[in-house]
Amino acid sequence: MSTFEQLQEVMAPALNVSADTITPTSAQSNLAAWDSLGHVNLMVALEDAFGIELQIEDFSKLGSVRAILEYLKSQGVE
Repeated sequence: MSTFEQLQEVMAPALNVSADTITPTSAQSNLAAWDSLGHVNLMVALEDAFGIELQIEDFSKLGSVRAILEYLKSQGVE
C-alpha cells in the first residue's frame, strides 16, 4: 500500500468522508469536511497512524494532501 493510500485510510474517518473523496489535490480549501475541527482530528490521526509527533507549528503547514505527504517523507515515512 502506498503512503497516499495509507493517508486516504487515515483521513477518511478523521474527516468523516469516504476514502475516494480524498485525492492527491485535496486541500482544506477544496474539501468542505476539512474544517478547523476536522484538521485537529486529522493531525491526531496522523500521529497515531504514522507514529510521528507533530509540533503545533506544523499544523498550519499541513493543509493539503501534498503537504502532508511531503512532511511524512521528511519524517522517514515511505
